[in-house]
Amino acid sequence: QVHLVESGGGLVQPGGSLRLSCAASGNIFSINPMGWYRQAPGKEREFVARIFNGGSILYVDSVKGRFTISRDNAKNMVYLQMNSLKPEDTAVYYCNARVRAIEYWGRGTQVTVSS
Repeated sequence: QVHLVESGGGLVQPGGSLRLSCAASGNIFSINPMGWYRQAPGKEREFVARIFNGGSILYVDSVKGRFTISRDNAKNMVYLQMNSLKPEDTAVYYCNARVRAIEYWGRGTQVTVSS
């Protein structure tokens, strides 16, 4: 079992920045990869970013150059630094961890980009 808790969401103006954090506990040594997804109102949940134990990173095209995913294995944390935020980034952001074929999810944190 893996337990994930997100934090760091909030309201920010367009062009602003936020840093999301995800704390992992439980069977953390088997996690690979960890990542972030988001779900906007009325839309499907979509992939945002993913980081593998070997250091490989993937991003959805819409956030490349603006978002940065990172991982602190000593603290069992994964982060999503979001810069140059746009209104279309508004969504609930979910932390995701994969252990072999099993997906684990946090409860999500709301990010709202609005003036």
